[in-house]
Amino acid sequence: MKRVHLLKGSLLLFTLLLFGCTNDPSKHSADNNSKIPESTIKNDETEINESNSTSDTSTPSEDENIGNTKKDKDIIQQNSTPDYDSQKPNNTSENRVANTLTKYSAQEIEYARIWLQLGPNQEIDELYITHINAGEPINPNDETSANYPEDVVHLSGSRLVDGSVTYSSNGDGTINIYKVPHRWDGKYPAGKQFYIDFFINDTELLYVDTDDDEKIIKLINIMNIQ
Repeated sequence: MKRVHLLKGSLLLFTLLLFGCTNDPSKHSADNNSKIPESTIKNDETEINESNSTSDTSTPSEDENIGNTKKDKDIIQQNSTPDYDSQKPNNTSENRVANTLTKYSAQEIEYARIWLQLGPNQEIDELYITHINAGEPINPNDETSANYPEDVVHLSGSRLVDGSVTYSSNGDGTINIYKVPHRWDGKYPAGKQFYIDFFINDTELLYVDTDDDEKIIKLINIMNIQ
């Protein structure tokens, strides 16, 4: 009977030990881990790495974006803005000549321009300017001569061949040309109506050219205003 009891006790102890080994949680965990597919582990690692790389990528702040945008605009503006200084014409010599005209009166400039436009001879030694008042005779050598209806200016050279120009200024860039000769030849008295018909009613309206400033200055320098 004692042997039977010992045998039963040994079997019970063995059963308990066997059951304990079978239910070891560490063993089950190890077994479960060993059964996880390798591809699943790799996918998990890839997702983790991508998540880390995305979180590490820093986006520029709002201030940085504003700064970069302003720099880009400045560069574009510098490249697109024309250099106006480099495009300006070089008129230094013209301005210098124009400025020298300010030394002279408007009348002197007018006399020179009119002679340059109408003077019979441009190669003159001296330019004479004579003012004739309204009411003075057109032909001083004829007592029957009609008188000038307005103030006129008589331009002439120092020689007879230089010719002359007689005109009145309208003050608006135009002049009235009186077609009187530089020297009167003929038989007198001619009669007042003759002078009215041929010298007063036959005046010509002309616009005055500006001409070349250097030529104007040259003529002003040889003027003899009486």
